[in-house]
Amino acid sequence: MKLEGALALRDDQPVGSYCPIERTLTVVSTRSAMLVLREAFYGASRFEEFAARADLTDATTSARLRDLVRAGVLEKRPYQEPGQRRRHEYALTPAGEDLMPALFALLQWANRHDPPPYPPQLTHDGCGRPVTIEARCDAGHHVTSDDVTVTAAGPFGLDDPVAST
Repeated sequence: MKLEGALALRDDQPVGSYCPIERTLTVVSTRSAMLVLREAFYGASRFEEFAARADLTDATTSARLRDLVRAGVLEKRPYQEPGQRRRHEYALTPAGEDLMPALFALLQWANRHDPPPYPPQLTHDGCGRPVTIEARCDAGHHVTSDDVTVTAAGPFGLDDPVAST
């Protein structure tokens, strides 16, 4: 991987909140957040489903759902069954849907490098062919880490015009 711009000039300066990876990890970095997200993709929508399927305590489930809603990954929708009090179910937002390749890249990595006894397989519902998560450029070329250049204009330890305004 090649670094250009301020990233190449930063020496040992951390990028901190300028880094999109770090910013994303503040939302999904806990095991429980990833399990709740997994279950949302697997079709869970109600609190009890998330807690049971992810094997989480009620307190942890509540905290992760709240965090993911606050981050805009899930949204709450009210529902009420006859004779019951009003409750909320949860649905992926477009921002949550955008995490699908990241989540399923983790699944794909585990199937390849640390497979469980019955590894889940991803297939395209439209044609039945296997789904693979991979890096490609806009022209469709397969890209490895050696083929990538990362460029950022941020200050990374230099004078920060955004922070000084």
